[in-house]
Amino acid sequence: MASSIPKPPGIFLLGNLFDVNASNPWNSFNKLATKYRPICKVTILGHDIVLVTGAALIEEICDETRFRKCVAGPIVEIRQAVHSSLFTAYNNELESWGVAHRIMAPLVSWEAVEQVFADMREVSTDLIKKWTAGPRQRVNVTDDLDRVNHAANMLCFFDQRLHCLEGPEPSLIKAMEGATTEAVRRPSRPKILNWLFYQRKFDTYNQTMRDYSASCIEHRRANPSAKKDMLHAIMEGKDPQTGEGLNEEQMIDEIINCFIGSATAPNLVAFALYYLIKNPHILARAREEIDSVVGPNPSSKIEHHHLAALPYCTAILREAMRLSPPAPGFNIEPIPAATKEEENTPVLLAGGQYQVPRNQPLIAILYGVNRDPAVFDNPEAFNPDRMLGEKYEQLPEGVKKGFGNGKRECIGKRYAWEWSLFTLITIMKDVEVDLADKGYVTDGAGDHYNGAFTVKPLDFFAITGPRPRIG
Repeated sequence: MASSIPKPPGIFLLGNLFDVNASNPWNSFNKLATKYRPICKVTILGHDIVLVTGAALIEEICDETRFRKCVAGPIVEIRQAVHSSLFTAYNNELESWGVAHRIMAPLVSWEAVEQVFADMREVSTDLIKKWTAGPRQRVNVTDDLDRVNHAANMLCFFDQRLHCLEGPEPSLIKAMEGATTEAVRRPSRPKILNWLFYQRKFDTYNQTMRDYSASCIEHRRANPSAKKDMLHAIMEGKDPQTGEGLNEEQMIDEIINCFIGSATAPNLVAFALYYLIKNPHILARAREEIDSVVGPNPSSKIEHHHLAALPYCTAILREAMRLSPPAPGFNIEPIPAATKEEENTPVLLAGGQYQVPRNQPLIAILYGVNRDPAVFDNPEAFNPDRMLGEKYEQLPEGVKKGFGNGKRECIGKRYAWEWSLFTLITIMKDVEVDLADKGYVTDGAGDHYNGAFTVKPLDFFAITGPRPRIG
C-alpha cells in the first residue's frame, strides 16, 4: 500500500501558494527539503510540484531505463533565447541535440581542457592583480569571479583576450543573469502578466545574448585563427555520424549555452571562498598542501599536473558543491507509457512506498539530497575530510549529481570543474580574503541566495590583499 507523499498544510483552493516564493523558488524548495525527506509535494492552485530530497530516491529517479530529463518550466522559457539547443532540447529533438553534442563534446574532454590550461592561468593573473593591488581593498566577490570567468571563456573557447576586471561589465553578463532569473520566475505567473509587464525586458536580455554571441562569430570571420577551439568546432565542425554542421542560428544558440553553462563555475568558487573564510583552519591546511606541492613563493607557478597532487584542495571544492551546488536541481519525468493501458498506471517509487502519476515531473533538490543524514554525519558542517580519496569514492552516486544526470548531464563539466579548482587554488595560494561584513551569512534555505538557473551568494563582499608570508 503506497503512502501519501508528505506535504505542508495548505489553504483552501490556494493550496501551498504561500509556501513557494515565486521570485526565488529554489530558496523555498530548499526550505521544504530540510523538513521533508526523501520526497514531498506542494500543490499550488491545483497543480502539484513533487520534490525529491533524499539520496537513495534521487538515485532511483536517475535510472534512465525508467526516467528521463524533463524539459519544463524555466527551461522552456529560456528556449526563447536558445531554441532546441544542448540543454533545452525536448526529448523529441534528440537527433538535432546529438549533432551539436557530438560536434562540441571533444572540445570539453579532459584532454581538450588540459590544452587550454595555459589560457586559464593567463586570465587568472587579472584577478590576482586586482585582489592583491593593496593591503586592503573591498571587492564584490561574485561580480569579479563572473568577469574573470567570462574572460577565461573568451580566451579558452573563442581565442579573444579580454581585460574586463575593471570598467564596464561585458553586456552579456548582465543579460545572462537577467534572462535566466526571469526564466525561473515566469512559470509561476499568469501568461498575460508575463506578456504585459515582463516580455519586453526578457526579449531585450535574450537579444543582447544573441547579439553578443553573433559578435564572436563575426570577430572570428574577420580575424581567422589557427586554433581548433570550441568556436572553430561550432562554426566549422561536422557531426561524425551524420556529416551535418550547425546553421547560423544554431551556432549562436550553442555559444550562448557555453556562457550560461559556465556560469556555475564562478558561483561554486564564491561559495567555496565563503566556507573557507568561515573555517580558517581549513584554509590554513589547504595552503600547507599548496605550498608543499607548488612552492611557497608568490612567483611559484601552478602547473596542470599540480592539480592532481592537491587532494585536500579538491575535497574543499567537492564539499562546497555538496553544501551549495550552483546548479541547485534538475527536472526528471517518467518515461512515457508504451501502451494505452500503462498511461493511467502510476509510477511507483521507493519500492512502492510512494506513487506519482506517469505524467508528473519530479524536481531533484540537491540542497536536501546532499544533506541527507542517512549519508552524512553532521550534514550541515563544512568538512572536506569526508570528500577525500576513498571516502569520496564510497559515497552513493545520488550525492554526486551537481552536473546533472546521464546523457543530458552538463557537457562542460570537466572544463567547469578544472577552472573552478584552479581558480580556487590560485586565490588560496596568493590572496588573503576576509568578509567585508563580519555578520554576513549565505544559505540556500535562508538569506543572500538568488534564484536563477545557477545560484550564487548575493551581496558577497570581501576585503582582500596579498597573502602574508613569513620570511
